[in-house]
Amino acid sequence: MEQWNYKDAQTLFEQQLSKAGSHQDWLELKNQYTSRKNGLIVKLLAELRHVPKEHKPKMGREINLFKREVELALKNHPHHTPTKKSKGSGMDLTLPGVIPDHGSFHPLYQVMDDMVQFFLNMGYDVADGPECENTFYNFEALNTPEFHPAREDADTFYIHDDLLLRTQTSGVQIRYMEKRKPPFRMIAPGKVFRRDDDVTHSPMFHQLEGLVVGEHITFAHLKGTLEAFAKHLFGEQTRIRLRPSYFPFTEPSAEVDVTCPFCADGCRVCQQSTWIEVLGCGMVDPNVFKAVHYDPELTGFAFGIGIERVAMLKLGIPDIRLFYQNDKRFLDQFRRG
Repeated sequence: MEQWNYKDAQTLFEQQLSKAGSHQDWLELKNQYTSRKNGLIVKLLAELRHVPKEHKPKMGREINLFKREVELALKNHPHHTPTKKSKGSGMDLTLPGVIPDHGSFHPLYQVMDDMVQFFLNMGYDVADGPECENTFYNFEALNTPEFHPAREDADTFYIHDDLLLRTQTSGVQIRYMEKRKPPFRMIAPGKVFRRDDDVTHSPMFHQLEGLVVGEHITFAHLKGTLEAFAKHLFGEQTRIRLRPSYFPFTEPSAEVDVTCPFCADGCRVCQQSTWIEVLGCGMVDPNVFKAVHYDPELTGFAFGIGIERVAMLKLGIPDIRLFYQNDKRFLDQFRRG
């Protein structure tokens, strides 16, 4: 230990460092001086306890200073990291490119856009309204009295007594009539909510409802409109039939069936009947006009169709829940472009 001299050690280290021409040389020099097992600095610090007391403070300062200088010099040396061997670009320009994965419209919205575009081409307006609705717009204005079974908790998601998640988009028709005077044609597509959940029903689904109001509007106008709509959806060969039914906001009312798009003589989808129910419709009840302060002598027709129902028929989907599971394997089957 008596032979170690700070200046001499510093000079020797600098000479050795200047001769390090590769990362391997640098690594060997680093191990020689800073290895925790047998490096020079570790040995100096271990031998410091044998130095006489009067020389120990000075020697300790010099060893620590030397240690910091060595570590700093090694860190800043150009061969601190290994030199990477050039392997060229590593790119084969003759290989085909990778096409990035693009998003696409959900199949439900593809069908809904197609339906909306049909009515836009016929001169209809498109209206929207709140999904969280009050009972006046969802029920009372649509001639659905307080005692009607459709208003029970078993069928409707109530937030509190007078506020609920809308069960139909018909409330948008009431809001539309409050702001406009007839004649007009409008549709209201959107989400609706009901307490129902199985392979053909969902607690949240989509509807498109239409309303036409003016003078001398007849049931024949309604039938002609729906017939053209059915041919647009399912093909020119499609026929429709109307069966008497009941809805609080229309009188007379009807259910509309279309000829089965999958068969001519009966199949599992149409339950061997060759007909499939697709929507409800009717002439607007005068009580609905009274709720919006229209002349009850006006006439009009309304209709409502479930978009999931149409999408299942058009796309051959057996379970409505597939629309909401976000399974990419399912969605990729309906990718456009």
